[in-house]
Amino acid sequence: QEQLVESGGGLVQAGESLTLSCTASGLTFPYYALAWFRQAPGKEREGVSFISRNGRFTDYAAPVKGRFIISRDNAKNTIYLQINKLEPDDTAMYYCAALLAPNPATIYCSQGEYKYWGQGTQVAVSS
Repeated sequence: QEQLVESGGGLVQAGESLTLSCTASGLTFPYYALAWFRQAPGKEREGVSFISRNGRFTDYAAPVKGRFIISRDNAKNTIYLQINKLEPDDTAMYYCAALLAPNPATIYCSQGEYKYWGQGTQVAVSS
């Protein structure tokens, strides 16, 4: 059974850093493109960071560009999201997602394309 499990969230102060992890099981990890999404209270879920199957290509939403770093370790079936200089607007539930990707170098930015989702990890940033 395919499963994604996030961890690493918590309550932090503005300006601090945090690294989220998401470990997959039940799927052939190197064949999946991956992403991080987030949903703040009262807002729609939005994509923040995306990575190709081979890990060589990444993309970021404008509000997080320059502060977030997405990476993957195919040997550990794990994706990471390093969040630097946290801001109160980063407060949200963070979800990882995976899709079976035919092309190892393509980034997929539409959340509708992602088939597998984790349960989320909460990040709260105090000012």
